[in-house]
Amino acid sequence: MDWTAQIFNYCERGLNPAFWAEPFNAISNAAFMFAAAFAYADYKKRERSNWAELTLIALVAVIGIGSFLFHTYATRWSAIADTAPIGIFMLAYIAFALRRFLNTPWVLVLALMAVFIVSLRWAGSMECGPDLLPITSAAGRSCLNGSIAYAPACVALAAISVVLWMKRNPVASILTSATCVFVASLTFRSLDIEVCAVSSILGQVRGTHALWHLLNGLLLYLLLRAAVTTPARPGTFRETK
Repeated sequence: MDWTAQIFNYCERGLNPAFWAEPFNAISNAAFMFAAAFAYADYKKRERSNWAELTLIALVAVIGIGSFLFHTYATRWSAIADTAPIGIFMLAYIAFALRRFLNTPWVLVLALMAVFIVSLRWAGSMECGPDLLPITSAAGRSCLNGSIAYAPACVALAAISVVLWMKRNPVASILTSATCVFVASLTFRSLDIEVCAVSSILGQVRGTHALWHLLNGLLLYLLLRAAVTTPARPGTFRETK
């Protein structure tokens, strides 16, 4: 496999292999760095340490770096740098949420994570009809421009929010807000190719992928805020003074 082969996935890049062919998509990754920085500031206010929370914050920063690399180099190796941290964060946060917010036994956490992984693989292989997003489909893109692969994460977040509301857990409002932001960001990610021709800014088509980054920055900050503002239960993720 040629790890340096170019990948042309997004409206803003088109077929341009240049490093700065996607300036909006590249620079908008600053949203992830801001999310990590603001979450770390919230974390420091508590004056206690927790390795799980710090790991989640660090992963968000790595997501920003990986995504920047992909939207500048646009190669196979940078695609891995982009998607791998996202996948790790999704798995880590769902496990964290099940333990921290719902006090789910580890055996059930592992079983649910296995189901989640299977659902990710299934969603990633789904095909959409050509009438759903005709321009995207004609361009040879996958279902919903690849956004369908994130559907299991959105569903899982919504399900956890519902259970938290049922338990009258105050963090439910934060996760519900995060779910709504996630739906909006997935919508913009899906429409990137579909609206490409009518999204010209400063003389170049831009698409909507940068909005996916900006909204995901907000999404990840909300998730991290929920994590750092909810005290650890005994026997879950250990904290130290």
